[in-house]
Amino acid sequence: MNMEKKIQHSLNDLIEIARDGSDFYSDAAGKVKDPELSSLFAQMAEHKREIVSGLSADVAAIGGTPAEHGTIVGSMHQVYGKVRAALGDTNYAYVAELEESEDRLLHAFKDTLADKDTPAAARMVAEQYMPRVVECHNIMRNRKQALKAAG
Repeated sequence: MNMEKKIQHSLNDLIEIARDGSDFYSDAAGKVKDPELSSLFAQMAEHKREIVSGLSADVAAIGGTPAEHGTIVGSMHQVYGKVRAALGDTNYAYVAELEESEDRLLHAFKDTLADKDTPAAARMVAEQYMPRVVECHNIMRNRKQALKAAG
């Protein structure tokens, strides 16, 4: 596999997982009754879309084709979140599932940065988005802990 293909593969993995998060946040924003949570979810979906857009531009810049879909695991998490929300506390169920989505994205970025086979160019791009990924993860982790403590 040539270097451009390795970079494309590394970044497309991140694109797919970020797209999962964006889709799930958008869906959750329309389902929760709490206007503040709905607004937060919409903002988080936008953060994920910005990451997808930026990474897609980076893949295209090297002549690659950016991923156009999410992952199967992400789709399963979204369905699971809907089922949990339908059965119980909608706010907590969505926040818990979205926090897991944030975990997946954070781990994917960490794995990309830690993998010695990740091309330097892909590592540099991942490092650029890492602060936003960590920030979003922490927001949802804190929200989950606050809801759990209040419940």
